[in-house]
Amino acid sequence: MPIRSLFACLAFTLFSFATLLADERPNVILVMADDQGWGDVSYNGHKAIKTPQLDQAAAEAVRFDRFYAAAPVCSPTRCSVLTGRNPNRSAVYAWGWPIRPQEITLAERLKAAGYTTAHFGKWHLGSVRNDSPVNPGQNGFDRWVSAPNFYDNDPVLCDQGKAVKFKGESSDVTGDLAIDWIREQAESDKPFFAVVWFGSPHSPHVAADADRQLYEDSPKKFQDYYGEITGIDRAYGKIRSTLKELGIRDNTILWYCSDNGADKAKGSAGPFRQKKGSIYEGGLLVPGILEWPARFPQPESTEMRVTTCDIFPTVLAAAGLSPDAQRPLDGVNLLPLLAEKSDKRPSPIAFWQTPNRGVSTPSDQWMKSLMAKQESGGDLPADEVSVNAAQLPSPPISTESFPGHAALTDGDWKLHRIENAKGAVKFELYDLANDPYEKETVLTQYPDVAGKLKKLQNDWQTSVVNSLNGADYK
Repeated sequence: MPIRSLFACLAFTLFSFATLLADERPNVILVMADDQGWGDVSYNGHKAIKTPQLDQAAAEAVRFDRFYAAAPVCSPTRCSVLTGRNPNRSAVYAWGWPIRPQEITLAERLKAAGYTTAHFGKWHLGSVRNDSPVNPGQNGFDRWVSAPNFYDNDPVLCDQGKAVKFKGESSDVTGDLAIDWIREQAESDKPFFAVVWFGSPHSPHVAADADRQLYEDSPKKFQDYYGEITGIDRAYGKIRSTLKELGIRDNTILWYCSDNGADKAKGSAGPFRQKKGSIYEGGLLVPGILEWPARFPQPESTEMRVTTCDIFPTVLAAAGLSPDAQRPLDGVNLLPLLAEKSDKRPSPIAFWQTPNRGVSTPSDQWMKSLMAKQESGGDLPADEVSVNAAQLPSPPISTESFPGHAALTDGDWKLHRIENAKGAVKFELYDLANDPYEKETVLTQYPDVAGKLKKLQNDWQTSVVNSLNGADYK
């Protein structure tokens, strides 16, 4: 190990040890937007969208310029945050698929270690109804006010199983719920963990009047979209200012990102290729900002490639905990890498968009039906997909083929593997250092690189299928 790396690791170890001795484990708040692309912030060059709070955070904290969602659609990425694992390991193939009850979530780990936990906003990892085996309460959250999918202004949310109508702009509603809870926790000696997942700027785009009016000079079709992002920015800023007001900002991890690349119709992927639904760069790259002033007092920016899978092991490490060695992780602890200001991660990042279709989850319709039923004294059961979330594939899925579109990045190389419904496979190789926008494949120019990455990718996909078949739960 290089001397600089050795000293960085030693410094981090001593820091962690001293922190734990003083029982000053950090609070943790994970904030996520819904469909906000890499280019949908002012600090990444958007000419119209106003994001002063995110801009300020990006200028003061750790800014990840190559932050990847684990998947190009929402539910899988949310699973990756809570497990540190590629979502296909847990059969969260696409939107609407529930998390398996066998998974061990970040909330469960932190709760067992003495943290108070809460979830606010979009869940989309299964039903939020009372009898659901995969609602937030069954996944380690003490307090939860959640929606089964995205939601708009004046939403009906599920307050620990009870449908409740809220008034206000959707991100303000979610942010204010989180802030009220954070204020309560600040009076406790226990550290807290909050997940705040906004429902914006997912379509259909309906901004608050004042937010939409900020963009009267923009084309009408973009005004609500831009306004929803301004709403997110404001709610995020209120969380930041509340932490400062309460005197807990320094030792609170506040981590912001989005769940997938840009909305296809109105979002911006910046200069990157394609948008939501694709595992080319534009479908995966999102804004990423990590604030923890006690650990990172000076602003930093990094082009190290990181992923939402890294959140799980990084937060565990910050809390003095270790991952379960028996379960393969796809994320890494970023803290020592950031300490040594590395621009390279120690292991590849892999993605896999399988042919499995999404599962319809009409949140507004479901929540209104639940509220009407509960107001008459009854209740509604969880949907069948959520009830059966623990079931494993029968027969087991084969490791002889890997249908769909997969990709693996190792350093600046990115290999794509595309297998069609007939089993035909084609590969593409990109040198992201010289071609960050994936314009020209260099597969034939670098056969040795391609061969190495094909082996890594095959081994990884085999591991994922083994997990999917239940090998990690034995």
